[in-house]
Amino acid sequence: MTASLPSSARIVIIGGGVIGTSIAYHLTRSGEKDVLLLEKSSLTEGATWHAAGLVGQFRSQQNLMSLMNDSVRLFDKLADETGQDPGWRKFGSLRIAQTQDRWKELLKSYSAAQAVGFEMEMLTPNEARDVYPLIETSDLIGAAFIPDDGYIDPNSLTQAYAKGTRANGGRIFEATMVKSLLRDGDRISHVVTDEATIEVETVVNAAGLWARQVGWMAGVEIPAAVVEHQYLVTEKSDLIPAGLPALRDPDGGFYAKPEPGALAIGGWEKLTRKVNPVEGFPWQNERHLFDGDMDRLLEFFEPAMHRIPILGELGMRSIVNGPIPISPDGEPIMGPVPGLNNFFSACAFTSGIAASGGAGKAIANWILEGDPGLDLWPFDIRRFGPLHAGQRFLHERAVESYSKYYAIHWPGEELESARAVRRSPLYETLNQQGAVFGSKFGWERVNWFAAGDIPQQDVLGFDRPQQDITIGREHRAAREAVVLIDMSSFTKFEISGPHACGFLQYLCVANVDRNPGTATYTQLCNKRGGIEADVTIIRRSSDCFWLITGSGLGVRDRHWIESNLTIYLSRTSARESNLVTIRDITSGHGVINLAGPLARKVLQKVCDEDVSHEAFPFMSAKDIRIGYAPALAYRVTYIGELGWELYISSEYMQYAYEELQKAGQEFNIMNIGYRAIDSLRLEKRYLAWGVDISPDYNPFEAGLQFLIDWHKGDFVGAEALAKIKQQGVRRKLVCLVLDNPLPVFGGEAIFSDGEVVAQATSGNFSYSTGNSLVLAYLPVDVLDNHEFRVESFGEQSPATVVKGAIYDPERKKILC
Repeated sequence: MTASLPSSARIVIIGGGVIGTSIAYHLTRSGEKDVLLLEKSSLTEGATWHAAGLVGQFRSQQNLMSLMNDSVRLFDKLADETGQDPGWRKFGSLRIAQTQDRWKELLKSYSAAQAVGFEMEMLTPNEARDVYPLIETSDLIGAAFIPDDGYIDPNSLTQAYAKGTRANGGRIFEATMVKSLLRDGDRISHVVTDEATIEVETVVNAAGLWARQVGWMAGVEIPAAVVEHQYLVTEKSDLIPAGLPALRDPDGGFYAKPEPGALAIGGWEKLTRKVNPVEGFPWQNERHLFDGDMDRLLEFFEPAMHRIPILGELGMRSIVNGPIPISPDGEPIMGPVPGLNNFFSACAFTSGIAASGGAGKAIANWILEGDPGLDLWPFDIRRFGPLHAGQRFLHERAVESYSKYYAIHWPGEELESARAVRRSPLYETLNQQGAVFGSKFGWERVNWFAAGDIPQQDVLGFDRPQQDITIGREHRAAREAVVLIDMSSFTKFEISGPHACGFLQYLCVANVDRNPGTATYTQLCNKRGGIEADVTIIRRSSDCFWLITGSGLGVRDRHWIESNLTIYLSRTSARESNLVTIRDITSGHGVINLAGPLARKVLQKVCDEDVSHEAFPFMSAKDIRIGYAPALAYRVTYIGELGWELYISSEYMQYAYEELQKAGQEFNIMNIGYRAIDSLRLEKRYLAWGVDISPDYNPFEAGLQFLIDWHKGDFVGAEALAKIKQQGVRRKLVCLVLDNPLPVFGGEAIFSDGEVVAQATSGNFSYSTGNSLVLAYLPVDVLDNHEFRVESFGEQSPATVVKGAIYDPERKKILC
């Protein structure tokens, strides 16, 4: 007897691939019984069934690696838990380096691996051949071996998740097509299938190749593209030994996965084909494969034959050229979907088999506990906005991200497709003055300026090529004279209404109920005390505030703000919608940062208002005029010098910039970009959200507890922070100065007494002192040690903890 669909379910998961079944398994494993998974055809169909099944754990960031580690730990015990063998073969993986730059990248990875306790062995070419006897090693520099990697059967893994789900009380319905999602305000109320309509509390979009269309059913955009990915399977041969590890040759652009007596050879070509019908991927193509593309295949198969000579003796059994989902930056799309408070995304996984265990656990935790259990910002759907979901933007970026899968990931490298979309009013002017732009949330932002004989283009490398000239020049100008910085890409929200102040007091850890014309730097914390946002709030009038946040953080921060607004209004019984209004005013106002010890001299020349320290103190804001142009001048700094952020209506930006540049000529005023900002802010120990602070860290650990106002009344996270204050913390953020000027970028292992104690969050060169600097959370029990060591690219340097900031620790240059 066939079971009928229920009329209601607490949690409905759409999609029966490896991700959807893993989420269902983890939800039911956690005790949630009312879980319903809907699959339009059969389990695994879509992208799972034709996946190669490689499992590689290493990622450059600790939490992303933790996600993959969670998968491996689950694979180790999944057969025992479910009674279904997932086909897990933990034979390790070998990643080889043919060039010095690739070897440096592996050494960088090795340092990060040590920092998080991840087992990774660096091998010589001969040692690599011992691990993988089939490879040619005469042109290799070295290799990295990860013993806990391996490969798994995608179908068996999915069936294991499904079997465990059913055993734990969950229900799975195959051959059940979701036709529409009904909304009631900001919630999905019902899932409509071809058989029944189901009332729901929470919906998860794990629809893989069809995730975009499922998003459209809910009235939201999911930036998940589809591209072709192919591999071939060789004929069987007794010459291929059993128990080989997986092989990755990124310089050759290919991977090799062992099959019984054969090899599967796949790769990430420089130009794959996008699959981009306007209406989305065809619903009926659940087992669709494309014709093999020999030109694209030869791009990686010829290097593979060089590396594994036996391939020249083997025939080709089959070519698999299938559709895979991919996001604009190549990383998965996870988390709560903005615009709806009960809709979650779990899609666009290019490595979905390897990520499935950790991703299922994280999404289940997000649904049941309100957070994923670890900071997953690089995977969070809120890193994208409407721009990224546009047909052309999405697919052009997806193809480029695919092409870079095995490319060397240079520090500071920028994507080149879909550029020059969002431009500051100063874009053309700055371009003519030598700007080299980067891209942030679609905005063109200046990274640095070319001058003299330096070409107006990036030079990439692990040793910061030519930055001692370019970035050093800009850095010194900010410290010694006066600079202009176009910061128009800042996200700016106007929060207004009779309850605006009360709401912000509830939202923020700091006191924002100060006089109009003042500003507050504050964190927004979650109920655990973790830092969800790092913002500045300017009070424009009694019931109007401007909240300023990062260029790429607007979607995420607005979602956090609006989610808490609902809670606040329910707490205060103030349900009228006009009591607090949130408006995005980013595009209406550009921002010019005027900064440096001579900034006041320049500003005083172009405005009639008194800008002395007494009349215009730090963290205050005034309406002024720059020549004829009205502007809001906010005295603040992110580089550790006297400065103002000048908020100017877009139509006045060009004029105001010209006036400032003209007034600053006698003081050698200079343009600078964001790379100089990073070195400047690090000298002052100023923090960056998503790098140095995140939901994984609280203000006491980060040294920001002085901002908390304990007397203003209740606020989000107050109870948790009070408990942390009483109990103390186990780690604290510090700045370490290296004796040797090694190139550091963040991620480096930090040693004390020969043991790894931390991983750097940020790293850069201090052009003011001539030292390399890193920020890191050190255990409190080692803070008094006199010597640490920082490892970068296989070299170690002694390092010491700086008390406070290495530059102007007494803040004399700011408060003048």
